[in-house]
Amino acid sequence: MDRPPRLFDRALRRRRLDRAAPRFATADFLHRRAALDLAERVEPILRTFPRAVDLSAHAGAFRAALAETVPGRVETLIEMSLSPRMLAGRGGPRLVADEERLPFADASLDLIVSTLGLHWTNDVVGALIQARRALKPGGLFLAAFLGGVTLTELRQSLVAAEAEILGGAGSRVSPFADTGDAAGLLSRAGFKEPVADVDRVTVTYDHPLKLLQDLRRMGETSVLADRHPKPLTRVLLNRAFELYVERFAGPDGRVPATFEIITLTGWAAGTVP
Repeated sequence: MDRPPRLFDRALRRRRLDRAAPRFATADFLHRRAALDLAERVEPILRTFPRAVDLSAHAGAFRAALAETVPGRVETLIEMSLSPRMLAGRGGPRLVADEERLPFADASLDLIVSTLGLHWTNDVVGALIQARRALKPGGLFLAAFLGGVTLTELRQSLVAAEAEILGGAGSRVSPFADTGDAAGLLSRAGFKEPVADVDRVTVTYDHPLKLLQDLRRMGETSVLADRHPKPLTRVLLNRAFELYVERFAGPDGRVPATFEIITLTGWAAGTVP
């Protein structure tokens, strides 16, 4: 069987998260929003989940959202992250591991959650298959990840600046899955009753540089395995900022940044114990 293409450098992804950890709380608004939405999806399911794992726990937003929304519904939550620094300094079961190589036994978990991590995996369907196998019959899978139009303003501005200065454009912003394909990912992985929802969030900044600072603090800067052949020079970046403002600034001078959060819901086949 052919291996999926290596789009992302997972070692670089870990280093980006480690670097972001000390200031992650200053720019974790997307993570907290996604985590709260996932917790609210647990609320109408009238059962208790004895053992659950958050595959992209980072600073613990999903644990906090559970405590706020459905306290006691999850008995044991294992918080997992690729970054040991993200998990440092708090109690509870924690595990440093990679979403691409889940360390859980088959049929050992009642609930698996992924909070804004799947869009960095090289083989999304493969990761979903591993999650489905780790769930008990009737187990629940919930995931939120960034989708297709995320950072469209930044992407367009960089492409235009490169075309103008370099005479061509390469990829500097990571690709994101199309919304229309989202539910199909779950079906291909063998989940039942797949559902995909979209939450489009627009954040405004007084300058595009502030967006880049937030992305760095989130650990969401590019980790493309195939690096751009030409460096992102100050001249190129400044021109991209100028184009960003010219094309997208509102009447108040602030610039928007679009984030598309796709949320997946699926069930492992079988009867709920």
